Amino acid sequence: MIDTGRLVVRARFDRMGLGELGVELTRPSVTRLFLGQSPDAVCKTVPYLFTLCANAQRAAAQAAVAVARGEAPRVFDSGELWREVLHENLWRLLLDWPPALGLPPAREAFIDWRNRRQGGDYPDATRKLFECCLQPMSDKCLAILGEHRRAESLPDDRQEPPPTATLSPEAWLAYWQGCSSHMPTMPRPASIRSVFMARLAETEAALDALVCAAPFPLAGAGGNGWGVGQTLTARGVLTHAVHLVDGKVADYRVQAPTDNFFADAAALSSLLANLEFTSLDQARQVLNQAILALDPCLPYVVELQDA
Repeated sequence: MIDTGRLVVRARFDRMGLGELGVELTRPSVTRLFLGQSPDAVCKTVPYLFTLCANAQRAAAQAAVAVARGEAPRVFDSGELWREVLHENLWRLLLDWPPALGLPPAREAFIDWRNRRQGGDYPDATRKLFECCLQPMSDKCLAILGEHRRAESLPDDRQEPPPTATLSPEAWLAYWQGCSSHMPTMPRPASIRSVFMARLAETEAALDALVCAAPFPLAGAGGNGWGVGQTLTARGVLTHAVHLVDGKVADYRVQAPTDNFFADAAALSSLLANLEFTSLDQARQVLNQAILALDPCLPYVVELQDA
């Protein structure tokens, strides 16, 4: 089994708020296995090493390699990628978010839907899941999330625009080639509730795209042995970057949404800023909700101290 790494989140509960917020993200150097390998072998290996969002991982790797070689992008199955996004989003919305908010998960409904993934009635089954399960569940979740209060006034969600993830392979290529000292970052979310709402919207958009056979977002930039491939996942933008020398991999990097959101405590701090809590237990519950909103793709531990 491949070690996915470990995430530790630390905070101190003091005067009804959370302070001294810090994160420690440890990732194994898996891409070192690619050095000296043929790029085709890397593309075949990637889905087995990065099993979460495996189809997106393969697509990003293939895009990076193709542009580095100066080749046309490979043909990929957009439908399978949309189904992968739906699966990851619905898993969170129906199985993980309800317990985080004190509600029972919709386990049976999710399992029944998942068993229809390869069936011809998959779009209809997904629509039914949306109407009969996801919508009422999300209404309950949003009502609970609406109880969070900030010190400043936020009368409605229009003042909390949901975070938008956009593909920018050119910016990443400049960083990858050393032309820019700043790695491109993902936008910081405004609140836990806005992240939840954005995930709902993305899930509905993924189903519409699947039904309409829309192409899955995929972009690449590079040439002369340098390549960056980017695509979307349920967690945000996934980046693969490769440098080829004499037809072999001289350097390789994978930058997942988790690597961006938990490089430091900035994203978590944005979600928790000015929130007040009446007890240590409530602070712990909301801290876990904030971590869930950023959705790390590896196990995590919370170390919360009471001042």
